[in-house]
Amino acid sequence: KVSESVREKAWKTYESLSAADGALACNKKKKETWGICIFIVAIDLDEVTFTFTELLKSINISVCTFFQFLKEVDVNMDTVSTKVDSTVSRLKKKYDVLFALYHKFERTCGLIYLEQPSSEISAELSSVLVLKNYWITFLLAKGKVLQVEDDLVISFQLLLCVLDYFIKLSPPAMLKEPYKSSVSAVTVNGSARTPRRGQNRSSRTAKQLDTDTKIIEILCKEHDCNLEEVKNVYFTSFIPFLNSAGIVASNGLPEVEVILKQYDELYLKNKDIDARLFLNHDETLQPDVMPCSQLERTPLKNNTDEEINIMLPQTPVRAAMNNIQQLIMILNSATDKPSDTLIMYFNNCTVNPKDSILKRVESFDHIFKKKFAEAVGQGWAEIGSQRYKLGVRLYYRVMESMLKSEEERLSVQNFSKLLNDNIFHTSLLACAVEVVMATYGRNASQSDSTSAETDLSFPWILNVFDLKAFDFYKVIESFIRAEPSLTREMIKHLEHCEHRIMESLAWQSGSPLFDLIKQSKEREGQTDQPEPTSTLNVPLQHNHTAADLYLSPVKSPKKKASGPPLSATSTPDVQPAVIPQTQKPQKSTSLSLFYKKVYLLAYRRLHTLFLHLLSEHPDLEPLIWTLFQHTLQNEYELMRDRHLDQIMMCSMYGICKVKNVDLRFKIIVSAYKELCNTNQETFKRVLIREEQYDSIIVFYNLVFMQKLKTNILQYASSRPPTLSPIPHIPRSPYQFSNSPRRVPAGNNIYISPLKSPYKFSDGFQSPTKMTPRSRILVSIGESFGTSEKFQKINQMLCNSECQLKRSAEVGAAAPKPLKRLRFDIEGQDEADGSKHLPQESKFQQKLAEMTSTRTRMQKQKLNDGNDTSASEEK
Repeated sequence: KVSESVREKAWKTYESLSAADGALACNKKKKETWGICIFIVAIDLDEVTFTFTELLKSINISVCTFFQFLKEVDVNMDTVSTKVDSTVSRLKKKYDVLFALYHKFERTCGLIYLEQPSSEISAELSSVLVLKNYWITFLLAKGKVLQVEDDLVISFQLLLCVLDYFIKLSPPAMLKEPYKSSVSAVTVNGSARTPRRGQNRSSRTAKQLDTDTKIIEILCKEHDCNLEEVKNVYFTSFIPFLNSAGIVASNGLPEVEVILKQYDELYLKNKDIDARLFLNHDETLQPDVMPCSQLERTPLKNNTDEEINIMLPQTPVRAAMNNIQQLIMILNSATDKPSDTLIMYFNNCTVNPKDSILKRVESFDHIFKKKFAEAVGQGWAEIGSQRYKLGVRLYYRVMESMLKSEEERLSVQNFSKLLNDNIFHTSLLACAVEVVMATYGRNASQSDSTSAETDLSFPWILNVFDLKAFDFYKVIESFIRAEPSLTREMIKHLEHCEHRIMESLAWQSGSPLFDLIKQSKEREGQTDQPEPTSTLNVPLQHNHTAADLYLSPVKSPKKKASGPPLSATSTPDVQPAVIPQTQKPQKSTSLSLFYKKVYLLAYRRLHTLFLHLLSEHPDLEPLIWTLFQHTLQNEYELMRDRHLDQIMMCSMYGICKVKNVDLRFKIIVSAYKELCNTNQETFKRVLIREEQYDSIIVFYNLVFMQKLKTNILQYASSRPPTLSPIPHIPRSPYQFSNSPRRVPAGNNIYISPLKSPYKFSDGFQSPTKMTPRSRILVSIGESFGTSEKFQKINQMLCNSECQLKRSAEVGAAAPKPLKRLRFDIEGQDEADGSKHLPQESKFQQKLAEMTSTRTRMQKQKLNDGNDTSASEEK
C-alpha cells in the first residue's frame, strides 16, 4: 500500500537512524524501526495510504509500545517533525478516550445484562451480540456527530444515550434490575419497543423519552451524570444521528451489518484506530505494564470492622463525573443574574455598570455558543450554552466575593472605575467559563489536574473572548482567592494557565506587555529595566488585588506605600493631569508583578533542568541564571513570539560553551523532553526571523549568539558580569495543605480539606476518602444517619474537656485550657465571653466552630506568604 516516494524517503530515514549515536534500540528492533520510518514519512509527505491499526498489525506492536518507541528513535531533533508530533498527539488522545470509555462500557453492560439469560431469549440475542451492537453504534455516533473526538465527557454522555436506546429495545428477560422493571413498565404502558412503520423516528423517540425517562434517570444517577445535559445530547445529537444513519430495528435491535458497513467507511476515511478491536481485547489496543492511560484501580477494601466509606474507583470517567458534579453543587446556590448584593454595589457606583455588564454577558452568550458549535459540532450548540451559563453563575459569584474583600480592605463601596472596566469584566467572565470548560474537559489519560491539550483547551477561551493573554493573567490569582470552593484540580489548572501565559502567550506580537515595557523604559531617569535585579531575592508579596492590576499604575516607585494599595475609587480618577517634575511617573504594578513571577518561573525551570544535566558543576548555575535573567530584562525582544524555555536552553548551552563544559544541544533537548509540561515544538520550531522557523540550534547560532555574543564572552574573561541574585522561592500561594490539622485543646478532632472522589448520588458532597481513618469523620452539611454516631462524638468531646479540666486542677501553674475551639466565630471566640444559643447542643456548637475554623485556616494558609514577607522586611 505504500507509495514509491514514501518507501525511498523512509529507507533514507531508516539508514540515518541506524547509523546515529545510541541507535542500539533501532538495530535490535529493525522491523519496528522500519514501520515507524514509513509512518513518519507518510505523514510528512501527506501520502498516508494505510490505517494506523494496519501498521500496528504489520509490525506486531501495541499502540502504547509504538508511541514509546517513536519517542526513543527520535535521537535527533529533526527525525520527527512537529507535523508528526501533532498526529501522534491526536492518536494518543483518541486512544485514551476510547480505552477509558470501552472499559466503562464493559463494566456498565455487566451491570445491565444477564450473562446467561433465560431460554426464552433466542440465540441471536446473546449478550455478545448486544455488546457488539452497542459499541459499534456508539463508535459510529461518536464519529458522525462529534468533531472533538477527545472530549471524554461529551463522548460518555453520548454513550449513555446509546445505552438508554438499546436497553429499551432489549427483551426484559435479558436485563438485570432495576432495568428489567423499567423496561417492563414501558411495555405495559404501551410504549412500543418495535417501532411502527411510517411513524417519524424523531417524534416517536422524543415522545418515548418524554413519557418514560426512568432508564436514563437510572443511568445518570448510577454514573453521577447530569440528567438535563444527557437529555439535551439525546435530542440535539443522538436522534438526528439515528435518522441520518437509517438504523432499522430487527428483533428489537438494530441490524449489525448496517452499522458495521458505515463504521468501516468511517474508519478507512480517518485512517486511524479500529476501535471495534476492543471487543476482541486485541493485543494492539491493550495497555503495557506501564499503561498509557493512568487508570487508578479500585483499592483493597479496608477492615470490615471499621464503619468507613470505601473509596470509589477513580477511573477517568468517574473522576470527570465527580468533578462536574462538585462544580454543579457549588453553583446550585448561585444565579445567572446579579444578586441583590451585587446590585447594591452597582448602585453605589458613580456610573452604574449594571446595563453594560448584562449586555456584555448576553453578547458573549451568542459568541460562545457559536464558537463552541464550530469546535464540537453544530448539534452541540445548546450544550455550549449550558456550560456558558454555569460560567456566568461563577462569574457573578466571584465578582461579589472580590467586591466584599475590597470593601473590607478599603472601607469603601464605590468601585465605579473597576466595575466599568471592560477588560476586567471580560477577563473575569473568561476565567469563570474556563474553569467550567476545564472541569468538563478532563482528559482521559490524566492522573492529575494537568490535562492534555484538546481543541477546547486553554488558550481557546482567549480567542472566543478576543482577550489578550496578559490581561487574562491579571485576574487569575484574585479569582482563586475569591472562590474558596475551587478544587485542587481547578487551582492547579489555573496556575498552569498562568504559567502558559508567562512562558509564551504574553510575549506574542500585539501583546500589551510590550507597550508596558516600553513605557517603563521611557520613565524619567530609569534604565531599561522592567523590574530591577535588587528585588529578585525579596519574597514575592501576594497582597495585590484585581483592582491593583487592572487599574495599574497605582503607586509611585519612589517609596514603598505604607498603607494598603490604592483601589478602584482612588486610582487614575483623582490623579493630577500634570505630574510635578519632582515626582517620577507611576510604576506599573501589573508589569512589576508579572516580571517577578516570570523570574520565579524561569529560575524554577532552570534549576530543574540544571539538576538533570549539570549537578556536578554547581558553580555554573549562578552564571547561567545571570545570563538568562539579563536576557529577559535587557534583551526582552528575543522573547517576542518565542518561548521562555528556548532562552533558558540557549543560556545553558552558551555558558557551558565558554566554560569548556561538554554539553551538546542534543543532550539538553533530551533532558528537556523528560520535564513536565513540555512540548517538542518548543525546540523543533523556533522563530528565526519573520515567518521563518527552524530548530533551537539554528536559533542559537543565527539569533541568540549574535545578539548576546559580547555578554557571553565576558563570562570567560577575568572580569565576569555581576551575578544576579537567586530569586526567593516561596510556597505557591495556590496550594493548600492536604494533611489533616489537629484542632487545639487536646480534642481528637481533625480538620481536613475535602478530598476527591465524591459520591453525589445522595445529593450531598460526601467524602469517601479521608484521614485519620481510625477517628470518627465529620463532613459539614451531611446527614450522619444513626444516632449512635452523634452520641459517640458527644462522648468523645465531653471526655476530652473533662481531661483538660482535671489537668488544670492538678497544678495552678498549668495554663488554663480553652472551653471551646479557640477560633473566631463572627469576630469573637469563647475566651472573649461570647455565648452560644441555649438550645444548641454541644455537638452543634462544635460543628459551627469547625466550619468557621476551616474557612479561617484556608485564609490563614493563603496569607502565610504575606506574613513571612512582612516579618522579613521588619
